[in-house]
Amino acid sequence: MNKDSKIYIAGHRGMVGSAIHRKLQKEGFQNIVTRTSKELDLRNQLAVADFFEIEKPGYVFLAAAKVGGILANNKYRAEFLYDNLMIQNNVIHQSYLNDVTKLLFLGSSCIYPKLAPQPLKEEYLLTGELEPTNEPYAIAKIAGIKMCDAYRDQYGCNFISAMPTNLYGPNDNYDLETSHVLPALIRKFHEGKSNNKSSVQLWGSGTPKREFLHVNDLADACYFLMNNFNEKGFVNIGTGKEITIKELGELIKKIVGFEGELDWDDSKPDGTPRKLMNVDKINALGWNYKIDLQDGISSVYEDFKSYSS
Repeated sequence: MNKDSKIYIAGHRGMVGSAIHRKLQKEGFQNIVTRTSKELDLRNQLAVADFFEIEKPGYVFLAAAKVGGILANNKYRAEFLYDNLMIQNNVIHQSYLNDVTKLLFLGSSCIYPKLAPQPLKEEYLLTGELEPTNEPYAIAKIAGIKMCDAYRDQYGCNFISAMPTNLYGPNDNYDLETSHVLPALIRKFHEGKSNNKSSVQLWGSGTPKREFLHVNDLADACYFLMNNFNEKGFVNIGTGKEITIKELGELIKKIVGFEGELDWDDSKPDGTPRKLMNVDKINALGWNYKIDLQDGISSVYEDFKSYSS
């Protein structure tokens, strides 16, 4: 990408898209095209076609998606499948029709089989059954990877895919019904502290292991891949380090300064028992994460306090 390249960020207001936007601005890119979901419904084929015809971006970061945690994924199964398929089908196809130089499609670590060997290597895709609670979202994202590869094979498009691990950072979602585990815990402990509660209830057993990447590190990786990766298939983006949900709860409790107890509700689902990314591929390309989990959560909590006050 040149500094004057026209770059479209789909989903620029979300946690991932806004981080990519900040990264590009920091690197000196100014010809950045954005649209809010009200200005452009990416599920609308005609609207997306008109947008690409008018704007003709040279590069596309496809970060727009309908996302959520276990509860949202399981409750809104049809929406998670339909909305995500429509968004990516329209953006990828119009990128081909309008001669986009390069597109980066972003997915999620939930594409992997529920019981795949750990750490998760890229080649484990489609080797087993998916986690049932987020299967519709995972199927949409798998379709996006395969669509990028198919357009590369048939039309020679330089469309690449990257699958981040669990993310956190500025512009995260703190709604307890639709959020992921880390922001949900920040909010629960903050409210527990504010209301002088003796305990905070957490979902599940606390035994599942998860990996967490600060979204600024993800944006850095996306920028790196857009400049250095031009192959079919996809690349995992993560830290290669994991933590149990119980350890995460204790860490956030300490950072927030909540002094009560942790009450685990094991009637609630745990989700996938373990989900650690193998990051050998992106490390070999020359990229590594930079933001330590404790430092990252501490900075995010400061953001949350100003957001919630």
